Amino acid sequence: MDLDKELGLSTTPIEGLLLVELPVRADSRGWFKENWQREKMLALGLPDFGPVQHNVSFNDRAGTTRGIHAEPWDKWVSVASGRVFGAWVDLREGPGLGRLVTAELDPSRAVFVPRGVGNAFQTLEAGTAYTYLVNGHWRAEATYTVLDLADATVGIRWPIPLSRAEISDKDRHHPPLARVTPLPARRTLVLGADGQIGRALRSRWGEVPSVEYTTRSQLDLTDTGLAGARPWQDCGVLVNAAAFTGVDAAETHEGRRAAWEANATAVGRLARIATDHRLTLVHLSSDYVYDGTAPPYLEDAPVSPMGVYGQTKAAGELAAATTPRHYIIRTSWVLGDGHNFVRTMQRLAAAGVDPRVVGDQWGRLTLADDIAAAITHLMTTGAPFGTYNVTGSGQVRSWAEIAQAVFRLSGHDPARVTEVTTSQYLADAPQPTAPRPTSSVLDLTKITASGFRPTDTDAALVRYLAPNVHQ
Repeated sequence: MDLDKELGLSTTPIEGLLLVELPVRADSRGWFKENWQREKMLALGLPDFGPVQHNVSFNDRAGTTRGIHAEPWDKWVSVASGRVFGAWVDLREGPGLGRLVTAELDPSRAVFVPRGVGNAFQTLEAGTAYTYLVNGHWRAEATYTVLDLADATVGIRWPIPLSRAEISDKDRHHPPLARVTPLPARRTLVLGADGQIGRALRSRWGEVPSVEYTTRSQLDLTDTGLAGARPWQDCGVLVNAAAFTGVDAAETHEGRRAAWEANATAVGRLARIATDHRLTLVHLSSDYVYDGTAPPYLEDAPVSPMGVYGQTKAAGELAAATTPRHYIIRTSWVLGDGHNFVRTMQRLAAAGVDPRVVGDQWGRLTLADDIAAAITHLMTTGAPFGTYNVTGSGQVRSWAEIAQAVFRLSGHDPARVTEVTTSQYLADAPQPTAPRPTSSVLDLTKITASGFRPTDTDAALVRYLAPNVHQ
């Protein structure tokens, strides 16, 4: 054991497998080391993997050999006494399948083993003990991917031949690499997949095994038993595109209850699930968290919702922010595959209806595909967690101006749209009607600084209408 080491980290040919040198301080009484020190380890470059269980393995004989097991959690292994030979084989789906790394561990060297990397240990001294921290509680039903210790394809050179090693019967009968089912990657789960943003995500990400799409009929977020509704540990990212979006309906007795349940209480349940299973939560929010009197709004501007819908979305943001790994995407005036203002104006134009549209509410249109692209960008670039405004960029428009543009781009006379004030519109509107923000303009500095460029709002309208425009 080297007593002169400084804390250090080495990467390996297996992605995510890290060897760590640990300082050991010795004197006449024995030795001491910091086996896990979160602040120092994170500064060194280890992931904040959140261990929840601490195990100790004591081995009487040299040559005791355990493995090869790929477990559905991350693992930090450190020797307390003696020496071990460690062998790690990548058993995850992907190009690294079957890749091998070996190293000797003693009290001055530890290893971080990511989920899905098979690990095996052979003791080199009698009375060897090693400890390991894991970030998942052991479960009898947990699925392990295992590999034959003597697999010829991998070709581990054991210091003590397996014929003389102490091995359990179970570990002697693991399959060869050719018959191993690799551990699949954690899934991205899209909730609310039948909404405008959910459909845009499906269009962008496609039907691939790593992404799962669910609707309310398949997974009800308002179910009090949500935490046990599925094996959440198989997920890596939750994208919550589900919501109660009936802005006016939220002002009714039944609508108020439904809005709070879907937009706030359910988000709290998702945040708890994300925290318990160390998942990333992507949560969609709205410009309605503001009253529209002080635009453009930065992400850290105090919320000031006016109606029930905005209040529930603000509460949902607070709930989502309680989980450490979160992206809150605040957006406005969404255009996607589904019901929205632009489609309504297009239908009215074609039907010969001359609408009255408010001209004193301002904002920018946002393509649902832009939101899907921004989510993809934040996830793939490893952008810092937090809240991001994502809307169209460029010129701010009123609803009346947008309606007139829809008429013009659809080949109809824009003069058919009559501009009115909000108060004039509300005088004839059915009750109850929710208050709207005067301005929905969100500041885009943060998302653009991350490297994402939102589509210009006028160009977004042209692009959105293009497949159905008849000049």
